[in-house]
Amino acid sequence: MPAATAHILESVQGMPLATTAALGCLSLLLLLSVRRYVFAIKAGSRYSTLPRVPVVPGVPIIGNLLQLKEKMPYKAFTTWAKTYGPIYSIRTGTSTLVVLNSTHVAKEAMVTRFSSISTRKLSNALTVLTSNKCMVAMSDYNNFHKMVKQHVLANVLGTNAQKQHRCHRDTLGENISKRLGAHVKDFPDEAVSFREIFQSELFGTALKEALGKDIDWVYVEELGGKLSREKILKILVIDMMEGAIEVDWRDFFPYLKWLPNKTVQNKVQNMSYRRKAVMNALITDQKKRIALGQKLNCYVDYLLSKAKAFTEEQINMLVWEVIIESTDTTLAAAEWAMYELAKDPKRQNRLYHEIESLCGSEKVTEDRLSQLPYLMAVFHETLRKHCPIPVIPLRYAHEDTQIGGYYIPAGTTIAINIYGCNMDEKQWESPEEWKPERFLDKKYDPMDLHKTMSFGAGKRVCAGSFQAMLIACTTIGRLIQEFQWRLKEGEEENVATLWLTTHKLQPMLAILKRRN
Repeated sequence: MPAATAHILESVQGMPLATTAALGCLSLLLLLSVRRYVFAIKAGSRYSTLPRVPVVPGVPIIGNLLQLKEKMPYKAFTTWAKTYGPIYSIRTGTSTLVVLNSTHVAKEAMVTRFSSISTRKLSNALTVLTSNKCMVAMSDYNNFHKMVKQHVLANVLGTNAQKQHRCHRDTLGENISKRLGAHVKDFPDEAVSFREIFQSELFGTALKEALGKDIDWVYVEELGGKLSREKILKILVIDMMEGAIEVDWRDFFPYLKWLPNKTVQNKVQNMSYRRKAVMNALITDQKKRIALGQKLNCYVDYLLSKAKAFTEEQINMLVWEVIIESTDTTLAAAEWAMYELAKDPKRQNRLYHEIESLCGSEKVTEDRLSQLPYLMAVFHETLRKHCPIPVIPLRYAHEDTQIGGYYIPAGTTIAINIYGCNMDEKQWESPEEWKPERFLDKKYDPMDLHKTMSFGAGKRVCAGSFQAMLIACTTIGRLIQEFQWRLKEGEEENVATLWLTTHKLQPMLAILKRRN
C-alpha cells in the first residue's frame, strides 16, 4: 500500500463517524463533478473549433443589469445588436444570457436546434404563477406539453374547434359595435376607451370557450363572498399579467435564493392564491351544471370528460390559460392597430375604401378576410412593430449545441428577442415606421400568419395565432367600416409601454364618428 494512502486511512480511522461520512460525501461529490466536467469536454469536442459568442462588456458582480434599468430590455437588446451582431451574451448577475436578435438565428434556435433548447427557464414569479410550468405556453417540450396542446387544439384552438366557436366571435363583434354606437349617440364629442370595451368583450368570449358561458359574478368563500365580473377579470387577467413581469432580484443571483424577498414573494403568492380560489369556484359551479346533465361545448367539459388523468390543479391551470391568453395578447395587437389607424387618416381611409369596395353595406366577416389584403397588412404590420410578447419566455440549453456558427454550451440561458427580429434594418426597411404597404408585396400570402416572428416558429409556434388573427382582423375591419376614428388631443404622444411588454401603458382614447 502506498505511504500516502496509508496515511489517509490512519487519519480517517481516528475521526468521528459523522466527520468520516461527511468526507466520504464530499469525495463522492468531487468525483461526480470531475466526471461531469470530463463528459462536458467530450460532448463539446465537436464544437471546439467554433468561436465563442461575443460578449457585451459589463461590470463586476452585477454584469449588465444596470444597462437594463430602463425596464424595456428588448430595446436595449436591439441596440446592442447593432454593435455586437445578431447573437451575443450578457451577464445578469451571476447568470449568462445569450440573446438572439435576428430572424435567421431565432429560427435556427426554434427550429433547427429545437431539440437542444426546448426547456423553459422561468423566473421565480412565473414558477409560482404557472404552478411550476403547468400550462401549454410555459411547460417544457415533453409528453405533458404534447398531450395538453392536443387537447386545447381539439376543443378550443384547432380548425374544427374554431368553426364551433364562431358564434362567440360573431357575438363579440356585434357587442363591440353596439357599445361604441351607443357611446357615439350619447356622448358624440367625448373620447372613448377602446380597451375598456374590447377587453370586456374578449373576456366574455374567453369565458364562453373555457366555461361555456359568460359570468356576471361568482361566489368565492376564500375571498369573502360574491365577486363581480370586473373583479374576476382583474384577478384572472390583469393581476396575472402584472405578476408575470414581477422581477425578483434572486432570479439574478441563484446562489442567494435562500434569502427571503418578502415583498415580491408575498405579492406573487397572494396573486396565485386569489387566482386559484376564483378558478376553483368557477369550475365547481360548472361541475354542478354537468352533474345535472347540462353539458356545453367548452374546454372545462372537455377536460373533465376526456382528460380524466389530470389533477384538479392541472385542470384549474389549463382552463385559466385559455382565459388569460385569449383575453390579453389579442387586446394588445388590436389596440395598437386602432391607435395607428386613428392617427393616420390617409391609411384609415385606404382601409375603409377597400372594405367598402368589397362588402358594400354588408358587414365585414371572417369569411371575407382573405379578400381584404390591406386589412391583413394592417394586422401583420402592427404585430411587427408592436409585438405583444417582445421577448419569448427564456429557454435553457440542456445539451451543447450551436447557433449562428457559435458554440452554445449546455446550461446556457437563451433569450429570443422577437422585437429585435422585427426591427432588424437588414430585413425591414425603415422598421420604426408603421407601414402596412410593406406586406402587400406579392411574395407574402395575406393569410400567412408567420411573416414576422410574433407567433414564434417551429414546434412551439403559438397555438392561438389563428384565433387571434380572426378576432383582431374582423374587429378592426368592422370598426373602420362603421366609424371614423381620430385620437384625442395629446394621445398621439401617449406611447409608453408596460415594462417588459409592448402593451400600451395607458388605454387609447379616441373620438368616433359614425360613417354615412
